[in-house]
Amino acid sequence: MPDTSRPLYNLGSINIDHVYRVPHLVRPGETLASTGYQQVLGGKGANQSLAMALAGGRVEHWGRLGLSDDWAHRQLTDAGVGTAALDLVDEPSGHALIQVDDKAENAIILYPGANHGFADADIDRRIDNAEPNSWLLLQNETNGLARAMEQAHAKGLSIAFNPAPMHAAVNELPLSTCQLLFVNRGEAAALVGLPEGTSADALLAALGERLPSIELVLTLGSDGVCYQHGDVRLELPAYRVEARDTTAAGDTFIGHFLAARLAGLDVETCLRRASTASALCVQREGAAPSIPDAHAVDEALAEWPALSLKRH
Repeated sequence: MPDTSRPLYNLGSINIDHVYRVPHLVRPGETLASTGYQQVLGGKGANQSLAMALAGGRVEHWGRLGLSDDWAHRQLTDAGVGTAALDLVDEPSGHALIQVDDKAENAIILYPGANHGFADADIDRRIDNAEPNSWLLLQNETNGLARAMEQAHAKGLSIAFNPAPMHAAVNELPLSTCQLLFVNRGEAAALVGLPEGTSADALLAALGERLPSIELVLTLGSDGVCYQHGDVRLELPAYRVEARDTTAAGDTFIGHFLAARLAGLDVETCLRRASTASALCVQREGAAPSIPDAHAVDEALAEWPALSLKRH
């Protein structure tokens, strides 16, 4: 994949993940012994920055991390993530308690911590210093999203948004400022007020009606991914692999998609690279440790049979 000088700025969470391997997700009132434990770097923001950097993209992470977790700062830097605008603060980092069962399903309890400490001035300063014609990536694990969208849009930045974890307040954000929206089935359904079991076609039709100018990427897990922009609709199935842990699969997809996109590659190639990266990710355990690099994606694309793309 060609290198790009176009930067991506990621206003994103940094979490310390405590990952417990369990035979099944804990039921109400149950005490269950875990069969494994890891403490690893996580958070949707950090995962997406890592994926972007490992995919060969240029990414600057705008985040907040507790002083006691400086090891996570070093891990981001060592992976090639820009951290000049990452603040080390005297308060607890965000963290997550993650259960992963034998079927690779997960359940997560999230504590936002330092991720929710951005003042308007912190956001304004970072956006004022952003390079022209660059991109801003957002998720829903930090505060200040409306401010960031408004200020970035006013400066002419392109905005990519992944509204996860989804809640009702997302519908109050100025979503029309976005260029690109990454959603899974549940997030898409919540944005348009439809049941989660609604078909992908109906979800895309409703999203297209609500947000007609925005590029939509609808990830469907083992059912693949759909892309829609105006009259263009692409569908790509997922690779059939044995999943061990799905924790960072969506973040891996987003980072690799954006790295390819900012390198100037066409949407089909972006989808193929991101889908391959996700398929590699779910075969490994952990969040950040499971994210593959561009070389691994290149090898898989060369060795695995090509997925059949459907155009509408």
